[in-house]
Parts: sequence; structure tokens; C-alpha cells
Amino acid sequence: MVATSNKTSDTNRVLVVRDAATAAYGFADGHPFSPDRHDAFHAALAISDLADSVEYGRGRMADREELTSFHTERYVDFVAAQCRLGSGMLDGGDTPAARGLFEATANVVGATLNMVDALMSGAARRAFVPIGGLHHAGRDHAAGFCVFNDCGIAAEILRRKYGLQRIAYVDIDAHHGDGMFYAYEEDPELFIADIHEDGRALFPGTGHALETGKGAAAGTKLNIPLRPRSGDDRFMLAWGQVEEFLEQARPEFILFQCGADSIVGDPLTHLEFTPAAHAHAARRLCELADSVCAGRVLGMGGGGYNLDNVARGWLAVVRSFTEDTPKA
Repeated sequence: MVATSNKTSDTNRVLVVRDAATAAYGFADGHPFSPDRHDAFHAALAISDLADSVEYGRGRMADREELTSFHTERYVDFVAAQCRLGSGMLDGGDTPAARGLFEATANVVGATLNMVDALMSGAARRAFVPIGGLHHAGRDHAAGFCVFNDCGIAAEILRRKYGLQRIAYVDIDAHHGDGMFYAYEEDPELFIADIHEDGRALFPGTGHALETGKGAAAGTKLNIPLRPRSGDDRFMLAWGQVEEFLEQARPEFILFQCGADSIVGDPLTHLEFTPAAHAHAARRLCELADSVCAGRVLGMGGGGYNLDNVARGWLAVVRSFTEDTPKA
């Protein structure tokens, strides 16, 4: 494994993925996870005052070795075969197979890994992948619109390629990041903090406060379920717990799943955050990262099924990335 240092990167660039191949990830025929989410965000970014403050990155097809760093060989083969067929479901009913979907989801993974490489090399200080954050996919199954779990693959590559040991995964999507939590429930060096809508009211029905890790990993996981209609005041109280948790963890890299479906008005969820919650989380993560891990924060867009919320929530994250990146 390659040793790394916590030396501050030589550049203060913020990279944002803008790529037609990753934009293609989504589902047709009125499915909530439509392929127009990427373009809705980028249309808003293009006319914002942030357009000149970021640079743009691209995706690529993740290779089989990268995909199987997290997923099983059998599952990768199943997705490939089902997508060639172009029909049927990849899970119990939320995630349909389609021709081209294998390539699209592999490109999302590749985009996330390209941003990992940029952050680890010092080519950028922060990065954002709009269509990343596919946190429901498990090692051997699809779930909740997620085929390949780019978050988990990123964690594995950070370990295998760069030799990192302490990685933090922070998730403020309205849905519990079950694909990440249960993959690493017994892993003491993957620190998970997840604020989400109470699973008794929402898919996937997991993420109870008592779920804090098992065995050697006990205490390395933090689940904070919030009642439906919880707003920014409840979020800020929960976020205080997240900060305490992360300060003790002292991670070497921060993966940030910032799903916009926790913003008020999402058609599938019942939380009532505003983009100010996303901005606050991003800003505070940047401050922590600057003190412990050379500023390395990778944002991933996650869920969000109201296109206006997607644009506003993700812009708030990118704004915090730019404002809290020291200027050269």
C-alpha cells in the first residue's frame, strides 16, 4: 500500500463533476430517480455566482477490480447480465434493470474514484460528485435506486491504493445509508455518522439510535433518526453530536453524502431542512478536514427528487466548499 501524508495540498481547487456519462445514471418512465438531476444542478450552477469558483472534473468507467473491491463478483456479473437483457428488477422492486445502466453506474463509481485521486494527489482540496452517493447498494445486492455503492468502493480504494486507515462517512440524506452501515458495522476504522428520517416512517426502516457498531467497532457508528417534519433546529442539535463524534475519530479522509431529499418539499420524504443545513454541514466538515486530513472532503449528491431542492441543496454544499477553501 502507498503511504500518504497529511501535508496541505498545493492547490485550493474545488472540483465538481460535470459529465454526460455519469448524468445518464437514472431511470425512465416517471421513476423518481430520473436522469435529469445532474443537468438541473449544473444549470443552476452555471447561472450562479459560483460558476467561476469551481473547476470541472469528469467520470470514467470503473473497472471490475474496483467494483469488486466492495461488491461480490457474483453480484457484478448479475448486474451486467440483467442490464444486457434490459428488463426485470435488480432488487425487490425499486431499481429496474435497463440497457446502458451498468455502464452508467460504473461511470458514477469512476467519477467518485477520479475525485478521490484528485484529493489524495493534492490536485484539489474539495470535490463534489452530483450523482454520487449511492448509499443503499449492499455488497451483494441493489436497493433503493442504487446499483453500485460508490461510497463503499471509495472507502476500499482509499485503503487499498492509498493506505488510509481512519475514514469517516457522514450522511445527511433523509434515508438511512444502510448499504454503508451494514457493510462496515463490524469495522472499527470506518466511522459512520448518519442523520436521517426515522426508519419507522421511511425506507429502509433501519438506522436506529442503538445501532452503534458491533464487536471491535462498537461506538464507531452514530445513527441519529429524526421524526418526520424535523427542521433545521433539530438538524443543528443533531449536528453537534456529529461534530463531537468526528473530533474524536480524527479521520484521514471525509466522505460526505449530502442527499437533498432531506430538504422540505421532497415528494418521497418528510424532513423539513432548508439548504442552510447542508451549507452548515459542509462548512463544518471543511473546517474539521483542514485541521486533521489536509482538507480532504468528497461530497456526493445522494438522493433528492424535487429538482429545485437538488439544485439549491447541492449549490449550498459547493458554496461552502469554495468559501471555506483557503485562497492561494
